[in-house]
Amino acid sequence: MKRQKYIFNHKTLSFEKYKLPAKAVIGRVLLAVLMFGGFAFLFAFLLYTFFSSPKEKMQARELEYMKLQYEILNDKLNNMETLLADMEDRDDNVYRVVLEAEPIPRSVRRAGYGGPHRYDHLYGYSNSDIVASASKKLDIIASRLFAQTQSYDEVFEMARNKSEMLSSIPAIMPVHAKDLKYISSYFGYRPDPIDNVVKFHSGIDFSANEGVSVYASGNGKVVEVETTRWGYGKMITIDHGYGYKTRYAHLKNFAVRKGQKVTRGQVIGRVGKTGKSTGSHLHYEVLKNDAPIDPMHFFFNDLTPDQYEKILERSTIPTKTMD
Repeated sequence: MKRQKYIFNHKTLSFEKYKLPAKAVIGRVLLAVLMFGGFAFLFAFLLYTFFSSPKEKMQARELEYMKLQYEILNDKLNNMETLLADMEDRDDNVYRVVLEAEPIPRSVRRAGYGGPHRYDHLYGYSNSDIVASASKKLDIIASRLFAQTQSYDEVFEMARNKSEMLSSIPAIMPVHAKDLKYISSYFGYRPDPIDNVVKFHSGIDFSANEGVSVYASGNGKVVEVETTRWGYGKMITIDHGYGYKTRYAHLKNFAVRKGQKVTRGQVIGRVGKTGKSTGSHLHYEVLKNDAPIDPMHFFFNDLTPDQYEKILERSTIPTKTMD
């Protein structure tokens, strides 16, 4: 029990109960409140500085988990960059080499993917570097993948065209091997059988019996079906596209008409001896951009390497032409 305090009143010459003035009471109350608030603030400061609440602990665990996931994501993006670099290398140094196409410049593959301030909004946080790094890598990979998909579209189109080109370029002998007697004259300068002077022979002469089938050496379109009393006699010219044409001369008859599309191996006529000819044979020419080239280089579908080497050796032996 609190002891009562008394004071002596000199006016009344008696002891009276002591009562604190109102100001003193208010002052003491304010001091107590301030002291309590100070202790409470200090307690809260120590508590939140050195100890975490359950909610904060849960948020901290989530933050560490997200940080780990971003690091794993960065590793995966690095692996994707490695795989993409390998795809780009094979595209430039294999596919495009095979298809005789120029590689894609690095400046195109590494084209811009954003301005200098693109990632400013990601900074200002404790883990900004991880988030910004992942975002940059993802954008770079997306840009490079877009360039690579465009490249594959081009490669696919080139491959499709290459397939058409390979089907069109002359690749077989125009006379079947079983019907061929021999090659009587090769490409180059040869003695003319009628004028008895050396002239340039722009094709190859295949000696065969009259009436033997003559085949188109590649896919194409018949652009000439002509008959002359001298020169090439009955002649067919096929345009194969890609700058290639073939010419078949001294035919006995025609099996195609002008403007008709033909395929490799299709019969287009019969061996004959029309025009300027000393015997039954087929004069065969290959032209590239309207200039004659050696047909020997276009028999790769019919000849083995050994057979090709033997024919090349024979082509150097002087022979007379049959036309």
